[in-house]
Amino acid sequence: MILSELTADLKYKWEQLRKAMLQAGADGCLLTTAANLYYITGRVYNGYFYLPPEGEPWFFVKRPSGLHGRGVEYIRKPEQMAEVFAANSLKMPGHLLLEAEELPYQDYVRLEAIFKPRHTGNATAIIRAQRMIKTEWEIGQLRASARLHAKTYADIPACYRPGMTDLDFQCEIERLMRRNGSIGIFRTFGANMDIFQGSILAGDNAAEPSPFDFALGGGGMGPFAPIGANGTLLKEGMAVMVDMAGNYTAYITDMTRTFSIGELPDLAHRAHRASLDIQYETERLARPGMPCADLYHLAAGVAGREGLAPYFMGTRQQARFVGHGIGIQINELPVLTPRSSDVLQAGMAFALEPKFVIPGVGAVGIENSFLVTGTGIEKLTLAEEEIISLI
Repeated sequence: MILSELTADLKYKWEQLRKAMLQAGADGCLLTTAANLYYITGRVYNGYFYLPPEGEPWFFVKRPSGLHGRGVEYIRKPEQMAEVFAANSLKMPGHLLLEAEELPYQDYVRLEAIFKPRHTGNATAIIRAQRMIKTEWEIGQLRASARLHAKTYADIPACYRPGMTDLDFQCEIERLMRRNGSIGIFRTFGANMDIFQGSILAGDNAAEPSPFDFALGGGGMGPFAPIGANGTLLKEGMAVMVDMAGNYTAYITDMTRTFSIGELPDLAHRAHRASLDIQYETERLARPGMPCADLYHLAAGVAGREGLAPYFMGTRQQARFVGHGIGIQINELPVLTPRSSDVLQAGMAFALEPKFVIPGVGAVGIENSFLVTGTGIEKLTLAEEEIISLI
């Protein structure tokens, strides 16, 4: 039931969206992608959410059956939305916001033809900016994911057995995740970034470039899925980086820990210590009002000062960011890049992931999820941060 489950959280989101609509000069907003529907209605369904500038929203539903409440209208095709508008004497929007960065071209043009607005604006940019600041309910969901995420990571060493490949190891971790309540998928923003539950990088596979917009790559199981574990045999002296999603609620935490097969060389330990130093300095300095670009420069500065710049965020392909927003999607705003124009605000949640790739060894470093508070940042993912030997 959509309307019977409304909370103050959802109503607050509607009012925030209305404020953004007013600022953009829009008098209607139509959302249909899964992440945005969940954010704005509390569930995923096949259909549309329409928010007028005043009054109650409308829920146009194709599937599933059985949803009831004020504003719920069942349709077979989007053209029927115009019929509902006419039957209820609703004014068609003159300036309509559509998810311009997410809708297929055919769907976008079809919706424009149905509503015939004078202007069409970009709802994607507006809703992503709104989702960047989490509500108290959303923060609670992130905390719940973080707790189960940490519980899973504490048990990862028990998943290892001698003679495993990285894929064997990942399968055991995935099983552990599911038993601890993992949803099993996580959502990303952007096309062509399909990945299941997360990534494990062992040895030199960590240096393998990927077309995906993630911090590190990995060859994956083939050119059809070019990311993460590739069947590398786990051997003595190898680093194993585990970056599995905390998708235990709809709100995803992100956490990476480094494991080793026996002892790693001094360079690997020095790089890992630099990763911890970057996190320490970020925790010490980050607060509302700080430019996100400064966080990237802080991290790059530590890497350079320690003589580790050639290994920072990759070798053959170096990522130009050190963190990203988290929420319903793993890669929300803000992004911690050298050119970011965003500043930290209370209610933001982001993952900080300073990582290094050491040739012949693998990836080292950490990643944790943080909440921006009124005075600083709070770490949500609490688990051992030193390199953990599996043997």
